[in-house]
Order: sequence, then structure tokens, then C-alpha cells
Amino acid sequence: MAAEILINVKPNETRVAYIQSGTLMDFYTERKTSPTLVGSIHRGTVIRVLPGMQAAFVDIGLDRAAFLYVGDIREDVDSEAYPFSEIDQEEPLTTDEGESGYSRERIAANKTPIQDLLKEGQSILVQVAKDPLGTKGARLTTHISLPGRFIVYLPTIRHLGISRRIENETERERLKEVVQKLTPQGGVIVRTAGEGATEEQLKADIDYLDRLAKEIFKNYEKKKSPNLIHSELDVELRALRDMMSEDVTAVWVDSEEVHKKVSKFVTQLMPKYKQNIIYYDQQKPLFDMYEIDIEVSRSMDRKIWLKSGGYIVIDEAEALVVIDVNTGRFVGKKDLEDTILKTNLEAVREIAHQLRIRNCGGIIIVDFIDMEKELHREKVLEALKEETSHDRARTHVIAMSQLGLVEMTRKRIRPSLIKSLAEPCEYCEGKGYIKKKSTVASEIFREIEREAPLLDKKNASIVVHCHSDVVDWIYEIENESLEFVEAKIGKSVAFKIEPTYHLEQYEVFYV
Repeated sequence: MAAEILINVKPNETRVAYIQSGTLMDFYTERKTSPTLVGSIHRGTVIRVLPGMQAAFVDIGLDRAAFLYVGDIREDVDSEAYPFSEIDQEEPLTTDEGESGYSRERIAANKTPIQDLLKEGQSILVQVAKDPLGTKGARLTTHISLPGRFIVYLPTIRHLGISRRIENETERERLKEVVQKLTPQGGVIVRTAGEGATEEQLKADIDYLDRLAKEIFKNYEKKKSPNLIHSELDVELRALRDMMSEDVTAVWVDSEEVHKKVSKFVTQLMPKYKQNIIYYDQQKPLFDMYEIDIEVSRSMDRKIWLKSGGYIVIDEAEALVVIDVNTGRFVGKKDLEDTILKTNLEAVREIAHQLRIRNCGGIIIVDFIDMEKELHREKVLEALKEETSHDRARTHVIAMSQLGLVEMTRKRIRPSLIKSLAEPCEYCEGKGYIKKKSTVASEIFREIEREAPLLDKKNASIVVHCHSDVVDWIYEIENESLEFVEAKIGKSVAFKIEPTYHLEQYEVFYV
């Protein structure tokens, strides 16, 4: 399918859009003030080991300590030499498109307690596996991985793997034989882009990344305090490295400076695509070519309408994403089951699309409309698996319950679109709701009833400082309740409006 990559550059932000058949399929944004840390390599210092959590906090030179789990620690982490460890693995490890790492769960299945691996004050070489999310610091690993055009190089182990997306068994065997013939010093995982790569191309990738690895280990020895040793490529170069393929007919860049940088990068790394890099100098904004800003704005909404009239609702919580499917205005033509099936199938396509654009990750629960027929449930589940199979991030669809709930996971590395472009509501503090005025008024009356009998002064009056909307509500709607409270406590209650108070905020003073 014909595809295009659009790179929109502003002084404080760079955005990359991947367009396939006129539809936005992937979207990346990175601000200069908060670039991603994923892939960056640091000299870190262990500041605290937590045996009860089998984890450690590591200072890597950021404002917040990073997190290192025992499963992400090499057994030979203390080694000062160029570090290798052999892995006895019967079947090859696999990697997904867009990932620069590998299956750490399978590699790092060590049983050694973390307190026997790390000590406070110890220096270690670490790589950021996940950006800080919410209140959590960055997640680290000691298994270093360096992505190239055709391979991911693993300088700390000796292993060979092939991307599971290369399905042709003959090609898989050819790639395995080529890599074994090259006898790399470290581990190699052939990426999806490596399908069809020549021996010369693979050798060039391996040689370059091996030199880079040696430079990283050398710089690690030079640094004496927590510090950055190696940073990943800028977002536009990462996007081209990971997404450039035979399908991409054009790469549009609307900055002359970045166009030169991108052209140089592509010429060096993948010269056969250099003629596809085009400088966009039109007056019309680049992203207006495919109305990308409208699509991104749509993906910021909680409710997404489907063409049929149905809709989905997407809520991001701290630990998971919940998606609800509804028929909305769609009434169908035949019977209820047919209407429900059509809505669910249409929702499947939109859900897969929204997960990619929003970059949602972690645990995802989809509440499809209940289907009575087992055949229909299987059809929807298979459709969801098929749509998510094209995702660059590793996505697993687990199963559908009798209630129509589907559990799935999507690899989360970077913050989602919502967390990147939005912040919690300043007024509701991210809760998504505020108390009703009647609720705040009732809380005030209850506090007065509790506290007033404890006053020593019989003639003391009560003054409540609160928001003007609450005062208006009490005098207009709750006046009878106010009179009831005053009669019960035998004291008058006055109100003072505080313009700076939150609607839910109040204080009761006794004068």
C-alpha cells in the first residue's frame, strides 16, 4: 500500500505522521523541552535496593530516580570488561517492529535476589526502557540494545533472533545463515526491515553498531558520576529508521534545515530512498495535506463517532485503558443481533486505529456490545486480532468473556498522546468530576452541626468562607436547610465569598 511520511518542524516541537492510503496510521510528537528518554544509555548509581520489591532506585542524573527491576539486571552486571553472557535458548528470540529491545522476560529469568546483584553506591551501565509515566520514574534495564536499520544489536549477550513478522521460512533461514557467517561479537536480532537485506547491508549495520557499543563502554569508564552516555536519534530520524520501506513513496519535510539533516541520514543509511526526501515549501501547512490536525484533535476526544452512527468511549486511567462500544444512533436494517455485530466490527477498526494514534499502552479492556451468538463473538475477536496485528507496538488480544469484555495488552514505552499533549484539569485535578453545589452545602451544614455544640461562647456567630456559587445555592435553594441548622444550634450563620476558592473548598470560622 502506498504510504507517505510527513515531518512538521517548529522551533519547540517536531511532529511525524505516517500516512497510508490517505489515512493517518501513526503519529509521533516530541517537544524540545521534554524529549523521550527511551533508548538513552546512562552511567547510573544505585541509591536504594528494595529486597521486598526485588527492585532498586537508580540515579541517572535526572530529577527523579529511575526504577530497575531484578528481571532487567544482567548476572554479570559488575563486570568491568567488555560484557558478554551466553544464553542457552532453544528457539530464537523475536522482536516486534518499533521495538529497540528484546524479550527481557525470557532473557532475564535469573533467580538471584537483587540484594546479591546490586549494592547501594554501586555504578552500573543502564538503558532507559520506558519513559517516566505519571508518578513513576523511568524504567531501566542493564541489557543494552542498539537499533540499526536492519538489525537490533545486543552487545551484552551472544544470541541470534529473527523478527516474527518475517514469516517466510526460507528467508528466515537465509538471514540466520548470513548473520552466523558474519560472526558478530554481540547478539543480533534481524528487524522486519531486514527481510531481503544483503550480506553487505547486514555487515555494515553490525560493524557500525559494534563500534558504537565499544564507544559507549569506553565513555562509561570515563564518567565518574551519574550521567548521560548515549542518546537516541531525534524523532524524525528514528521515524525514518523504523518506518522507511518500499511502500513509502515520499517523505515531506517542511524545514530546510531538517530536510538537509534527513537527506544526509537517508543517503548514509538507506541511499536507495534518497530521492524520496522532498522539501515542502508551500504556503499551505504541511499537515493540512491530509487534515492531520483534525484527526489528532479527534483522537483527543473521549467519545469517537463511527460512520454508522455508533460510537466508542475511551477512558485512560492510571493503570489501564477502558473502551466502551455503543450503538448510538445506529438502528440497523434487519435484526438486533445483526445491528450489534456490525457496530462491533466497525468499532474494531476504529479501536485499532485509535490505539495507534493515541499510543495507548498497558492493559486495555474493551466492552463490546453483548452478542448472544458464539459465532459473532469469535468473528469480532478474530477481527480485533487481525487489525492489531498491523500495529508497530507489540499487542496481545487475550480472550472475550461472556459479558463481551476483551482483555488485551499493548506495549507501553512512551507517554500516550493525551499525556503528551494534555494535562489534568486544573479545576478537578484530573478526577473528571467536581462535587455538586448541593453536596458542598450539605457538607458545610454537617460540619456546623458537629462543631457548634463544642463552642464555649454562647453568643458566638459562625462565618463560612466559600465559593460564590455555593453561597447563591444555599440562599436560593437551601434556605430552609440553613434555617433548620441555625435553629438547631441556636446560632446565626453568615457567609463570606472567597473569589479564589475552589467550588469544593470551604472553611468554617467561629467569631
